[in-house]
Amino acid sequence: MKKLYLVFAVLAIAAMVLSACGPSGGGAPDCTKEDVFCVGLVTDVGKIDDKSFNQSTWEGVKQAETELGAYVQYIETTDAKDYAKNIATFADAGYDVIVTVGFGLGEATAAAAAAYPDTLFIGVDQFQAWEYDDDASNDLANVAGLIFPEDQSGFLVGALAAMMTKSNQIGAVLGTDVVPPVWRFGEGYRAGAQYINPDIEISVVYHNDVGFDKTFSDPEWGATTANSMIDKGADVIFGAGGKTGNGAITAAAQRKVYAIGVDTDQYYTLPEAAPYLLSSAMKLLTPGTFDLIKLAKEGNFPAGNFLGKAGYAPYHDLEDQVPDDVKAKMEEINSMLLDGSLETGVAPVKPE
Repeated sequence: MKKLYLVFAVLAIAAMVLSACGPSGGGAPDCTKEDVFCVGLVTDVGKIDDKSFNQSTWEGVKQAETELGAYVQYIETTDAKDYAKNIATFADAGYDVIVTVGFGLGEATAAAAAAYPDTLFIGVDQFQAWEYDDDASNDLANVAGLIFPEDQSGFLVGALAAMMTKSNQIGAVLGTDVVPPVWRFGEGYRAGAQYINPDIEISVVYHNDVGFDKTFSDPEWGATTANSMIDKGADVIFGAGGKTGNGAITAAAQRKVYAIGVDTDQYYTLPEAAPYLLSSAMKLLTPGTFDLIKLAKEGNFPAGNFLGKAGYAPYHDLEDQVPDDVKAKMEEINSMLLDGSLETGVAPVKPE
């Protein structure tokens, strides 16, 4: 049974949350009621309209509004010290499911799950290590970590870049490699390119020279870094890391070289880059998020790690520029990755 909470919690949610309209279009409902299904999303330090990671996850939450009748809201985190407060805003208001977006929110999500055992938490890109240890005391029956094989999607677009380059030079501009999924994207890209051509020149640069609050929200650095690579001869640029990666993708398109997006099919979210967007290394965030919310509503919540799907986006405007043998090779590589006959060789996290 949901606990009854004080009125101030409801007032707090109304004051602090940036939201789309609820399913009824009216004011905020009482989420403590059994017949009201509420889903809240907390971003990491970044905007909900980042045209990448946060936005794709939010689309999954919005799908729950449309298909499940959920009342949905979000909070944009502007400072990492607010993680716990932002999560508690939803939990104190009686929300059924809270989605926290990004590796950086992992500890705060686990702490909130322990403090609010009747609330279900979906941690996007948050690996649940407790599922594989022998210590039952740290198990969290109300947390599901939505994780993806980023190394595989990175490998795919790296192979594509290696087959499409004319200069034999390609680049990747990414957020910090402290975040394991970012590391897997970047090193998967490198591995995929080398799988096609061991002698290819690859520049993979991570934005490790700033604080965590800046690494994914620095499009200027992304553009500058991409332009530097292009000036040195790179003719395919992979951008991965929120607005930082978007800056690289847009810069590549402006220079009329091939660009590769990340997380979602960025052909639809970065129209300014679409004419030169070769593909995107995709994590199917929207369906993965929705599937977990649906399972939660049905009473079948899968605590532990929930593996989402990854792949690569269509070639869209560049369909005619991708040779048939390249398309066939991409399909072959994808099939081999899926059946396990090909492995990327990328470590789960950056080796120390």
